[in-house]
Amino acid sequence: MAVIRRGGDVAGCVTHSDRGSQFRSKKFTRALSRHGLVGSMGRVGAAGDNAAMESFFALVQKNVLDRRRWVTRNQLRIAIVTWIERTYHRRRRQARLGRLTPIEYEAIIESPALAA
Repeated sequence: MAVIRRGGDVAGCVTHSDRGSQFRSKKFTRALSRHGLVGSMGRVGAAGDNAAMESFFALVQKNVLDRRRWVTRNQLRIAIVTWIERTYHRRRRQARLGRLTPIEYEAIIESPALAA
């Protein structure tokens, strides 16, 4: 999705994951390499890495999954992607980003990177 949204310009971006088999597969690692993405994996038993994802999934549960009953997986998938793109990235302000949304923060750091 990052590759599509950024028009293929993702070289150097870091993709962080847990140690799940799907993230260690040849198909996934080849995709990272093909697009110039940098793979990053948490250590085994590193609760700190997992805490951020657990927090994210708790938000997904509260804001999407528990809101209604989903008839199909596709409906749920679209609802999750819509929530991430409309709310999580565009409205949720983060203290670590100076109270900016991820989209606002990225726009600020992208400008100097393009000028360089």
